[in-house]
Amino acid sequence: MTDTTAADDTDAPEQEFRFPCAQCGSDLRFVPGQTELNCPHCGHVQHINNGGDRDEATRELDFEAALSGQAASAEIEETRTLTCPSCGASTDFPEQSQAARCPFCDTPVVTDTGTHRQIKPKALIPFGLDEGAAREAMTRWLGRLWFAPNGLREYARKGRAMNGIYVPFWTFDADTKSNYAGMRGDDYYETRTVFRNGKHETQQVRKTRWRPAAGRVARFFDDLLVLASRSLPKRHTDALEPWDLTALEPYQPDYLAGFHAEGYQIELRDGYAEAREIMDRVIRDDVRHDIGGDHQQIISLNTTVSDVTFKHVLLPVWLAAYKYRGRTFRFVVNGQTGKVSGERPWSAWKITIAVVIGAIIAGAVAYVVSQNQ
Repeated sequence: MTDTTAADDTDAPEQEFRFPCAQCGSDLRFVPGQTELNCPHCGHVQHINNGGDRDEATRELDFEAALSGQAASAEIEETRTLTCPSCGASTDFPEQSQAARCPFCDTPVVTDTGTHRQIKPKALIPFGLDEGAAREAMTRWLGRLWFAPNGLREYARKGRAMNGIYVPFWTFDADTKSNYAGMRGDDYYETRTVFRNGKHETQQVRKTRWRPAAGRVARFFDDLLVLASRSLPKRHTDALEPWDLTALEPYQPDYLAGFHAEGYQIELRDGYAEAREIMDRVIRDDVRHDIGGDHQQIISLNTTVSDVTFKHVLLPVWLAAYKYRGRTFRFVVNGQTGKVSGERPWSAWKITIAVVIGAIIAGAVAYVVSQNQ
């Protein structure tokens, strides 16, 4: 396999996402939901020059060219990354940072000076929620969970600051045409007479009539989204969907001011393999629908995939990692919509009380029933 991160021998300049304030020199921060940078020290506001070509944000890249090492040098960048020794997350950090905490698992880490060559992000969805709104969404979500420890909800509400992370994804476009052969099953009913309880009864018996079926289905997949990170359980990031990809903006480092950006850990080829699994499931559903009837059997399926293109995009996620009574709980919030997912906390004493109450209620019901009898 050709390494897509080394598609060009020209050294790309190392990028630092620092935006000093023109008035006091402090680092500016991107303001979620706005198109401006704000200085937390003196309040100076600097507007983002959002003059990027939106068509460029959605322009697809040739998949085969990237795999064969033919990607243009303009599509490759070199970044300084931090790798967490605990969870393995790979996160971009500015040159001046020498120590930090992993935003994914809260482990203290020391930054290294290594660089990583990778395909540049083509576009991103800027953060639409600030930290306060993300924390409120997470607290409401915890409040709706039965048997969650009260102490964790309170700790999460007042605990350490949440981390804003731009998480890497691949999107894939592909044109597919599939020939299939199978069987269609149509149900019908026969009336039978049976002898039961000393008398004859009639009943309807369902049977299936099978006949061969063959045909062709076609589907164009547009912006099929595949997570390019291993730092968080996929079930959590999948639960943050859907994303409104029409809000993609051309990639600009300004949007990263005050936030982290995770480097992708799943290479392009592996991301496409996962995309093909998703495509195959959808295509099989299309085939079943095309066969029709009450039941379907797919005997053979041959799919031709053409015109495969891709993008590397960054999507906004607020992340909280809390260590509570010796355990680490992680929660993620969609930075565009406020949707929440996380690790399910349990309160042992709440469960015990619920079991006791349930036993009391069951006993009371049993007593009433026995008295009535």
